[in-house]
Amino acid sequence: MRTIDARTIEQAVASLCRQANTVLRPDVLSALKHAYLNEINPAAKDILEAVIKNASVARREGLALCQDTGLPCVFVEAGQEVAFVGDITKAINRGIAAGYRKGYLRNSIVRNPLVRGRSVFTPAIVHFDIVRGSTVKLTVLPKGFGCENKSRLKMFLPTAPLDEINDFIVNAVKEAGPDACPPYIVGVGIGGTADYAALLAKKALLLKVTRSQGHRVTRMTEKLERDLEARINKLDIGPMGLGGRSTVLAVRILTYPTHIAGLPVAVNISCHSLRSASAVL
Repeated sequence: MRTIDARTIEQAVASLCRQANTVLRPDVLSALKHAYLNEINPAAKDILEAVIKNASVARREGLALCQDTGLPCVFVEAGQEVAFVGDITKAINRGIAAGYRKGYLRNSIVRNPLVRGRSVFTPAIVHFDIVRGSTVKLTVLPKGFGCENKSRLKMFLPTAPLDEINDFIVNAVKEAGPDACPPYIVGVGIGGTADYAALLAKKALLLKVTRSQGHRVTRMTEKLERDLEARINKLDIGPMGLGGRSTVLAVRILTYPTHIAGLPVAVNISCHSLRSASAVL
């Protein structure tokens, strides 16, 4: 049995917070560059060029990619042969606070969702999964709320045709319009329960945007992703709502078994600045 001290977790999370907020994921940057090369709308092309330049400046200067540094979501994949020493959830939140302070990142959390009050750094949203092995994988996903507010969930009848599900996903993007800073990456969760479908949609944003880098799906799911990408890009919302070919960079779908009487479908939209960073301990 391997032991990992809470302090190690805290330090890793602090580092990941700064990395996620200042260094755009390589797959996302590659998708943006591809969109730029294929864009013919002059205004949309200018926007994509500015977004790519912003990523370069943020990385070089250690500055936030976006002023909304999000509500940090932390995914912990803990090997079953690992024993933690200390309170891991508290360590994660200490790491969030330390990383955000050191990186001069905005504190955007209100402790009481109804009363509101002054903003603070924590608590983060923490998800734990127990997996095989003796390592721990930590992933920090700072989720800005311009796009998080566009999340959608619908409990379909189990007899719902695929076209109806497709329409729901496309309409979720259509309703978001330019408000959540396109071009988007769209995460979709299908199956499980209502809460689990929403989690799957969020986890789908952690998948590689470029399929050539290890994106494993069934043929049906890949076809559904491609069909949705084509339909969404025909909406002509385009980068920052100025029209063009690139309303969405990618659609990513995760599925899970569900009850015979239900078919939950959740949509989680990310802005063009999809930020996450991972480390394996």
